[in-house]
Amino acid sequence: MSKQEIKYNQKTDTTDQPLSQATEAYHLPVLLQEAIAGLNILPDGIYVDCTFGGGGHSKEILKRLNERGKLFAFDQDADAMKNLPADKRIVFVSHNFRHLQRFLRLHKTTKVNGILADLGVSSHQFDEQGRGFSIRFDGDLDMRMDKRQSLTAFDVVSKYSEEQLHKIFELYGEVTNSKTLARAIVNLRNNASMKTIRNFKNALNALVKGNPNKYFAQVFQALRIEVNDELGALKEMLEQATDLLKPGGRIAVITFHSLEDRIVKNFFKKGSFEDEQINPFTQSIAGPVFQAVTKKPITPDDKELKENPRSRSAKLRVAERL
Repeated sequence: MSKQEIKYNQKTDTTDQPLSQATEAYHLPVLLQEAIAGLNILPDGIYVDCTFGGGGHSKEILKRLNERGKLFAFDQDADAMKNLPADKRIVFVSHNFRHLQRFLRLHKTTKVNGILADLGVSSHQFDEQGRGFSIRFDGDLDMRMDKRQSLTAFDVVSKYSEEQLHKIFELYGEVTNSKTLARAIVNLRNNASMKTIRNFKNALNALVKGNPNKYFAQVFQALRIEVNDELGALKEMLEQATDLLKPGGRIAVITFHSLEDRIVKNFFKKGSFEDEQINPFTQSIAGPVFQAVTKKPITPDDKELKENPRSRSAKLRVAERL
């Protein structure tokens, strides 16, 4: 990802905050009715939930399908499988949605009517102390959404070069002193333990700029994106959606920070991930493949914000395949 592509006013994911007692759950689906309405579900259609999680969005899709309808649910986190409903119309795929096309083909499916992706980290992942996603708990500096992969956040801070760390913190977290932070990690990691969240924060406490919670939220966001290659996976999914969606089929994507939203917005509008440079001597041959259903992103209303504070940074965009 080029620096030019994502140098803009970035807003950090705000989902790492405790849920109220009334809303404690594996994962409270965000913008549920808006996303389902955007898909314009056909009763006998084939749909994909790229991020099954607690199954909230999937259950709403199933309610609108008849006995001929089918739903493929993807989730790389093995914990999500525990939430599967006993329904023969749903097929669970325990892999990252970047492998969308491959696994649909294995199930003899080459075209679908709709795709839904609720990006980011589930409430369950944030609230599981041992997963290392939250700044609120102590635990291993892990952050793997798929526990089968080897790379952890501790590997990143203990093995990446100063230049690599600087780039990650600057681009993925927009950390104010990203260069100073990267240099400090490299200088400290041989003498100070950074294996746990508490040790990591304590070692770097003197570098905090502004509100410590906000600062470390930005740092953790950057590490999480790197560990899980979140932006790379999103791009691959969107490219595959172009071939998978039938004409008139819809894709709904819920993002939680401006890095993701910018990628989705550009792809829906232009079929590319970067801001185009105007060149009077060239002419684009390929036309758009999507038409935006939502001209502006849909955001949670006051009622949802009160019931689920973690929805605060959510944005929903919907597009239709031409």
